[in-house]
Amino acid sequence: MTITIPITPDMFGPAEKVVARSPKFAATAWRTELGIEVLRIANTHGHVDVLPFMGQMIWDAVFDGVRLTMDSAFTAPRPACSIIETYGCLAYHSGLLANGCPGPEDNHPLHGEMPCKRMDSAYLEFSEEAGVPVIRLGGHVDHVLGFGPNYRARPSVTLGEGTLISMGMTVENRSALPMELMYMAHVNFAFVADGVIHQPAPFTAGRIRVRTEVPAHVAPTDAFRAFLSELAETPQAGRVLDQPERWNPEQVIYIDAPGTDAAGMTHAMLERPEGDGFVMSYSPAQFRHMVRWILHGADATVAAFALPSTCEPEGYLAEKAKGHVETLQPGEVRSFMARFGYVNRDETTALARTIAALSGIEEEPRNA
Repeated sequence: MTITIPITPDMFGPAEKVVARSPKFAATAWRTELGIEVLRIANTHGHVDVLPFMGQMIWDAVFDGVRLTMDSAFTAPRPACSIIETYGCLAYHSGLLANGCPGPEDNHPLHGEMPCKRMDSAYLEFSEEAGVPVIRLGGHVDHVLGFGPNYRARPSVTLGEGTLISMGMTVENRSALPMELMYMAHVNFAFVADGVIHQPAPFTAGRIRVRTEVPAHVAPTDAFRAFLSELAETPQAGRVLDQPERWNPEQVIYIDAPGTDAAGMTHAMLERPEGDGFVMSYSPAQFRHMVRWILHGADATVAAFALPSTCEPEGYLAEKAKGHVETLQPGEVRSFMARFGYVNRDETTALARTIAALSGIEEEPRNA
């Protein structure tokens, strides 16, 4: 049985209030001092804080006492038209008409129009998937421009009984004309000093590429350029995050042709020194590109070790020239799903073996 509860702005006040509950889950709503609605969906392992009317971005998540989210100057979400004005969340929907860092001749905002878009509706749903209870936050927003694009976006966040989050996006082209599409599930995990990256491809120059175009917001230093060259020639240098200062300014890396399991899924993981870790899983049939973004700056630290994307994040014109901009025909619907979260020590050990097999090599020593 599925129970659906409409979520409306008047349900959010200055004090936290439980707005829905089941034997496995609870949903708590409040409005921040700056007026942003927050909905916390929780199970016995932890919680996920979602902004139901602000692009349905995932602001924060904590499972088994471990916070998953990047550190930044933003202690709370801020009213924003662009993600750059409130860049402190765990995950957001990047795109959809344009994506990435705009180049000198691009006119789109950083990572497109969707991240902070005001939603037209939101709902909470209690249901089951494969006989397992889940709680889901969903909704929709219509993007309609006179003589321009017309699409409906339906994002969702689903939590089961464990420590993994499913972040979905369905896009429908409601125009009579074709629509260009650039989408990334932009998941910003915490930087883990001495963390070890497990990826479904070998750490070789044939499978790893480093972004050489330096975006406008990055001020390159001699050390940055030297590290960029080292990563390009010896990608293994980026496997262990044992020198955090080397990741300032940021580095962006592309992992080509990730291996997939029998279900067509690929997996990547950031193992913490404690033996547990963070994980990302998705289908390369939906997302053709795996992107890595790592930064250990003075005002922000992040290890987005596996970003599923339909394109690389170098801006509309650059990606158009590469042939990375996809197209939805009139009436066409495209759906995406990324599953990510926290894994305990036993799960991390098992997943390290799985990812090593996907990479086509034997499992490497964790601290090699």
